[in-house]
Amino acid sequence: MNAKSDVQLPAVSVIMPVLDEERHLRGAVTAILAQEYGGEMEVVIALGPSMDRTDEIAAELVREDPRVHTVPNPTGRTPAALNAAIKASRHPIVVRVDGHGMLSPNYIATAVRLLEETGAQNVGGIMHAEGETDWEHAVAAAMTSKIGVGNAAFHTGGEAGPAETVYLGVFRREALEQQGGYNEEFIRAQDWELNFRIREAGGLIWFSPELKVSYRPRPSVKALAKQYKDYGRWRHVVARYHEGSINLRYLAPPTAVCAIAAGVVAGAALTPWGFVVPGGYLAAIALGSVPAGKGLPLKARLQIPVALATMHMSWGWGFLTSPKSLAKRVIASRRPAVVSKA
Repeated sequence: MNAKSDVQLPAVSVIMPVLDEERHLRGAVTAILAQEYGGEMEVVIALGPSMDRTDEIAAELVREDPRVHTVPNPTGRTPAALNAAIKASRHPIVVRVDGHGMLSPNYIATAVRLLEETGAQNVGGIMHAEGETDWEHAVAAAMTSKIGVGNAAFHTGGEAGPAETVYLGVFRREALEQQGGYNEEFIRAQDWELNFRIREAGGLIWFSPELKVSYRPRPSVKALAKQYKDYGRWRHVVARYHEGSINLRYLAPPTAVCAIAAGVVAGAALTPWGFVVPGGYLAAIALGSVPAGKGLPLKARLQIPVALATMHMSWGWGFLTSPKSLAKRVIASRRPAVVSKA
């Protein structure tokens, strides 16, 4: 037996905020329990007020495996669910997984190794969008293309290194306790906001393409539009709450919305030349969808420009219309303390 096998691996708590996830919950938990990891593990599912069979499936999972537990999340809000699950968990490494996320087999083992090698407070990797329907395939292609999300490494991949934020995350518990957990006023963008606070306190956030989580995209145009509108809305709140946290990538969608709207108005009221801007945008996403859709069925490829436009315009509109009152409420709030049971 070599010396490496004598080292006891740290115990891990996997936390899951869940709401209306009957379609994917069992598969997500199965992927966690099947992890190639030799350390102790528990799974804590925070149950929101679901309208489908999510609670029933979670109860089945608890009966089937003693490592699975549930806690209530009556608000249904993601950051409250995360804090409730953290409080109910007990191990020194905390792994966040969503109810529609599928971990690759060695995800936890790799993340624990990276925490040790890098000294980071949080490590994460690629949000690998995978669809099941033609529309979901189109959204997945849009979400993993640079024309869709810019240079966000956790969407498109890249070299390992320090990052502003990562998808989901594998944390040292002390980092979560130091920051008081997630700010529950951030309905969206709570990951980005927490990682910003960790970095401001001197902690390292580390991205690695070795880590991959399969993600199921929203199943309709309406659902995707709401998702990205909320992303833009709450990313603007982060920018107001943490001065200096914005960058040019986040300003691109609202700039595009303004430019396209101005072009349409100018084209309709002044000169046909005004339509050059919206026309140019449509041409750009049509051309950009060609490499993004390589290998997909024709029906899926034809829907990629719709997915791209929905993501860009919804994010930009959400950013532009984000009410200042949200930032005031966030600033006035107090972050809940996370109590360790370790």
